[in-house]
Amino acid sequence: MNFLLTLQYDGTDFHGWQIQGERRTVQGELSRVLELIEGQKVVLHGSGRTDAGVHAEGQVASVHLLRDMTPEKLRAAINGNLSRDVRVIEAAAATDDFHARYSATGKTYVYRIFNSTVMSPFWNRYALHEARELSVVKMREAARLFPGEHDWTAFSSAQTDAESKIRKITELEIVEHYDERGRGRLLEITVSANGFLRYMVRSIVGTLLAVGRDEIELETISRAIVSGDRSLTSTTAPAHGLTLKRVKYD
Repeated sequence: MNFLLTLQYDGTDFHGWQIQGERRTVQGELSRVLELIEGQKVVLHGSGRTDAGVHAEGQVASVHLLRDMTPEKLRAAINGNLSRDVRVIEAAAATDDFHARYSATGKTYVYRIFNSTVMSPFWNRYALHEARELSVVKMREAARLFPGEHDWTAFSSAQTDAESKIRKITELEIVEHYDERGRGRLLEITVSANGFLRYMVRSIVGTLLAVGRDEIELETISRAIVSGDRSLTSTTAPAHGLTLKRVKYD
């Protein structure tokens, strides 16, 4: 039977999603538990890789199991054997041809920035601390340059193994509010696309932050998108502020 698993995890202590030898990864932890339940080797597919330190509120995985059990019992069995920084939130039966990665039609990430003099310990693991004042007005002006289908070479890792660098960003929104728990200003940059390249969201966020600090002009961003010149973009934002929010399927 083919199962769809919706996952949440705190990526702080993981070396990303993908299995990497003896390193602790989300895929590795889940595969270990699933093999205990199944009693043999399993192949777990994720909707995509998240890098070391990146979190997930709605990662999706799929796995074929021979053992006959309900989705509810599978979820309970998995969570009963996992560490507390990763959980299966939902389990559901899926069609035989469903594949967490190849069936996905889009993803949404959110990057959080705690823009305050003092960093709240409640956000230390999940948001970037930026003590300098940021102009959200200018950042939103820059954000309007990104939606659309482009070659994102300038905003991706040089080591990416993707054959095509063309992706379509469908939404880029910046929301700010006063966070009661942290007692400071919280910015959330939400980006949706039909797919992402490695470091793409973090590179976009780093450039938007530079705009908010008056370090980069809007014209420079436009040139970077058209030319693919990485030298025109800013420093890639740290991983811990990034969270995979949801994966879209038709």
